[in-house]
Amino acid sequence: MDSGAFAWAITATALVLFMTPGLAFFYGGLVKAKSVVSMMMMSFGALGLVAVLWILYGASMSSVGDVWAFAGNPLEDFGLNAISGDSEALIGTAFGATFAIITTALISGAIADRAKFGSWMLFAGLWATIVYFPVAAWVWGGGWILNLGTSMGFSTEVIDYAGGTAVHINAGAAALGLSLVLGKRIGFQKGIQKPHNVPLVLLGAAILWFGWFGFNAGAEYAGDFGSAGLIVINTIGATAAAVLGWIVVEKVKDGKATSVGAASGAVAGLVAITPSCANLAPGWALLLGVLAGALCALAVELKYKLGYDDSLDVVGIHLVGGLLGTVYLGFFAIDTGLFLGGGFEQLILQVIAAAAVLAYSFVVALGLGFAIEKTIGFRVRNEDEIAGVDTVMHGEEGYVLADRIA
Repeated sequence: MDSGAFAWAITATALVLFMTPGLAFFYGGLVKAKSVVSMMMMSFGALGLVAVLWILYGASMSSVGDVWAFAGNPLEDFGLNAISGDSEALIGTAFGATFAIITTALISGAIADRAKFGSWMLFAGLWATIVYFPVAAWVWGGGWILNLGTSMGFSTEVIDYAGGTAVHINAGAAALGLSLVLGKRIGFQKGIQKPHNVPLVLLGAAILWFGWFGFNAGAEYAGDFGSAGLIVINTIGATAAAVLGWIVVEKVKDGKATSVGAASGAVAGLVAITPSCANLAPGWALLLGVLAGALCALAVELKYKLGYDDSLDVVGIHLVGGLLGTVYLGFFAIDTGLFLGGGFEQLILQVIAAAAVLAYSFVVALGLGFAIEKTIGFRVRNEDEIAGVDTVMHGEEGYVLADRIA
């Protein structure tokens, strides 16, 4: 790796790491004022815990020698001692750590306002170990999803450049499972839970969009940067188009286009373009963005119709957007999509990969959540939820008036 590639690898790693504090701002602004500290701490807690676990054994688990292995041996390079003198291997490992961190943190949005911090941390560590590390091996580390096309005798392979399956479907399915475990917030109904700080939401979305260039284009440090231009323009275009798609649906449906809707649309577009950023022509990326914004704007309403309380729409944005972006490649991937010169092979592969990760993550998250709830408890008491979880969980308040300081 030359000095320029190495510098970009460090920069991309920093950009993706910065996305987790950005997520904390985005989520923090969406909850009520008495839960903002708790909400942001779940992201920062995941950052601290998952980074340590990744260095200890997660990186080893995320790479396999046998295509059909469940995961790598966690003790093969415990603590990364074997590569401690290899700078190139270490920066690649650090880049991988940032993906593990934000994927886990994404789940927390589904349980806002009502989760115990210690129980969340236990879940985060177990889920990262049992779900994220193995799925990363399946998708990127030599596992069965990476080699599914060859295994089926196809002429193409599953496409997931930056994490439609491993990150967004994975986190979204887990979020659905946890939301079912913790149940509905007190007074849950449409329109009653309002974001307490809209500028914080917009700031978080802006940081996420900024960091996403490292997320999508970061892996180019290992190659010849041949796809970097396409990745960057698609990350801009699909995201911008998704903003428009979301706010148009809002305007038609509710009579107003909101700034929170624009921010949510941006995130939906970023999610959808993640797996496909290197394999779509820019025009098809724009169409994907519009579809993602519109579809996710409609999908966030499902929780009211189906009766699950996904507090901050992790399911509606990340699961739905991740599914859309992953399956869309089966139709519009350059050269292999059904409508662009390929047959059904790409579509079949994309659907199998998406369904497998969704099912596995959902079942494990549901099981872990119920086990924690039945043992140490996952949900706070009703009176603590009403009062606000910040002071109960952390002894802090997000906002203290000046006269109280005096």
